[in-house]
Amino acid sequence: MILITSLFWYLFLWFHSNYVRCIGELESFWQQMILFLQGGMYMAQINVANLTFSYEGSFDNVFENMSFSIDTNWKLGFVGRNGKGKTTFLNILLGKYQYSGTISKNAVFDYFPYEISEKMYTLCASEFLIDLKPDCEEWKVVCELDKLNASAELLYRPFGSLSHGERTKVYLAILFSGENDFLLIDEPTNHLDQEARSVVKEYLISKKGFILVSHDRDLLDACIDHILVINRKSLDIQSGNFSSWWENKRRNDQFFESENEKHLREIAALKRSADQTNRWAQKSESSKIGFDPVKEHDRSIASRSFIGAKTKKMQKRVKQYEQRLQKEIEEKEGLLQDIENPSILKMNTLKYHKNTLVYAKDLSIKYGVDSPAVLQNFEFEIKQGERVFLHGKNGCGKSTFLNVILSCCEKNIFLQTGTLEVGAGLVISYINQDTSFLHGNIKQFCMEKKLEESLFCALLRQLDMERVQFAKQFEEFSEGQKKKVLIAASLMTPAHIYIWDEPLNYIDVFTRMQIEDLLLAYSPTMILVDHDIHFQEKIATRVVEM
Repeated sequence: MILITSLFWYLFLWFHSNYVRCIGELESFWQQMILFLQGGMYMAQINVANLTFSYEGSFDNVFENMSFSIDTNWKLGFVGRNGKGKTTFLNILLGKYQYSGTISKNAVFDYFPYEISEKMYTLCASEFLIDLKPDCEEWKVVCELDKLNASAELLYRPFGSLSHGERTKVYLAILFSGENDFLLIDEPTNHLDQEARSVVKEYLISKKGFILVSHDRDLLDACIDHILVINRKSLDIQSGNFSSWWENKRRNDQFFESENEKHLREIAALKRSADQTNRWAQKSESSKIGFDPVKEHDRSIASRSFIGAKTKKMQKRVKQYEQRLQKEIEEKEGLLQDIENPSILKMNTLKYHKNTLVYAKDLSIKYGVDSPAVLQNFEFEIKQGERVFLHGKNGCGKSTFLNVILSCCEKNIFLQTGTLEVGAGLVISYINQDTSFLHGNIKQFCMEKKLEESLFCALLRQLDMERVQFAKQFEEFSEGQKKKVLIAASLMTPAHIYIWDEPLNYIDVFTRMQIEDLLLAYSPTMILVDHDIHFQEKIATRVVEM
């Protein structure tokens, strides 16, 4: 009896405690739901409706009847192929372009990177902070630089003397020094080393209320909670990061490809049925028209009416088949419109007569007698088939070392000590991280580089560049499109070794995957500087610290 009583009280106390806990959780749930519903009325603070835009003088729309909504509390990643209008859309939000449609917004925007005039390059950043951001306070910028692991000294050096990475850090520090701005951030990790990228990533993780245009998969996965993707023919917006979107897209593409195969079979069956029915109808109609009562005594006038009705029925069936056929074709085209099916790229690698192509030992480099050493006591070696990534902070001498290798084949403008051996007759294909030297158009570029224009344009098409770009000047190209020009030129150049200095800056994520597949297929000998961790992990055979 005592045992039963004890058990009863134990069950009662357990039920009571859990009941209270459940009630508490339920109350908390409803409180959260109420807050969500209250906030839901104000979620869409940037509403885009039927946005259509084209550049002056262009017959092609960058956007056509594009509609979506953005909550200004989102961490929104913005992804799409080069030339699809990502930067253009940010500039539309900033009020730089006229457009048709409506954009209602309740936000103050600030944009990265800032526009810098020629005069500003001769000044220290501290002297033009107010010009870039009217409410900017210098002490706040210094604090932000500290969070970016950068010295305040960057503000007091001539801006033109700063490296690309240092300029980026100054831009970001100014951008983040404001309050209550909705940030439009366009490729913030370009020219940043992996350590700096990690700092920027951690900083963005702690922020909300921005649109982030980036092709850095690691950054997108870490920093965003929603993603906006401009596909080939449509637009996607959903919660999650890039990897979750890509997995969903991959599954959808597989489903649509399966549906497409089914549609193709249905189209073939409908065509056969339509052709057969049409043949029957024509045969029936010819028998009606060819009827002669003198020659055919066994057929009456009534039979002609029967044949006519039968023919009409068959012709109606043919029209139904044709309508279904057209519907199936339209559905098929809709299924495949956004499927990413990149072309398989090719490259022409040359085999060198020696196994070692470049060798360095105790190498020190400086630009002048009184200049500090850019690189000191550096050792390096690359053999046939290796893909060696140079890893180190901005300013550690990665690009300088590449330029020294290139200058060995030309006039050496560097002062160096130690040993550097570059194979005699070594053919090098080089991609410069800078695109500012590109002038003119594709035709002129091909003539200068002695490239077959038709083959070059075909390769650019494989890299998903639109044909309309071929007649434009390079000044009208996006940075990503300019980089594709340099990549295409390198791929068309037969070489013993490929030296690529930050080749993926501004390159869209789909093309990055395409290039990864190419390099894994051909295994060229390469020296690379690039800070895309996904690219490096997939491609590198060895990483050299500098």
